[in-house]
Amino acid sequence: MRQPIRSRKTMLNYCGVMRTLADVECWLTDMDGVLVHENKALPGAADLIQQWLDRGTEFLVLTNNSMFTPRDLAARLRTSGLDVPEERIWTSANATAEFLKQQKSDGTAYVIGQAGIITALHDAGFTMTDNDPEFVVVGETRSYSFESITQAIRLIDRGARFISTNPDATGPSPDGIMPATGAINALITKATGREPYIVGKPNPMMFRSALNQIGAHSEVTGMIGDRMDTDIIAGMEAGLHTVLVTTGISTRESIEKYPFRPNEILDGVFELVD
Repeated sequence: MRQPIRSRKTMLNYCGVMRTLADVECWLTDMDGVLVHENKALPGAADLIQQWLDRGTEFLVLTNNSMFTPRDLAARLRTSGLDVPEERIWTSANATAEFLKQQKSDGTAYVIGQAGIITALHDAGFTMTDNDPEFVVVGETRSYSFESITQAIRLIDRGARFISTNPDATGPSPDGIMPATGAINALITKATGREPYIVGKPNPMMFRSALNQIGAHSEVTGMIGDRMDTDIIAGMEAGLHTVLVTTGISTRESIEKYPFRPNEILDGVFELVD
């Protein structure tokens, strides 16, 4: 892992100087609504990624989607017109695996989810089992089954620790919304009385794990997102310079209902391209 950046600019910020966009040396960015929309690259996204790569700027693309591996997501982004190396993608599955590795190396887990979370946990040294696991991990999948949910409930009731990759209750599909990880979390909580520890956004834990991944410090890192209730609040709580773009969920009008504000509001990532 790279060592955290210790520049003069960083030291000035430690001393209390107000940060601006000019102070940002590293970037975390959300994916959907920021870089892509409905599988199409948003204006300026490809140019911004290339600008970061050309300048050697440290960055990661973040997503709460735990179904796919970074390699899968890199391939999906290429079809959208964005060339993002897989090592520049950090998912809630990666963050969850990193968190669990810190909790219990060489641990055991019962997993509801797909390749993204299963691969990440395997890479972290975990063994998947339904025989008295230490953790039950709920991720996103398109094939939730009553049997797997029942098994998760029974294991948690017997003492397994309840972990989830993200809190999103619904997700999109061509036919409309569909239940997602948060809905399954709620079902299990209702049956067991146990709340999950959720690692993905808006938990700033996900951002801290991303910073560790690129050896960056919060004082010189910016977060670009399209949602006040996940990207901006988590970025703020992690001590990042927050940038809201209005190409996704949030609008300039909708932010008025929140008691906090991003550091910057932009019409899109194209405004960050020199």
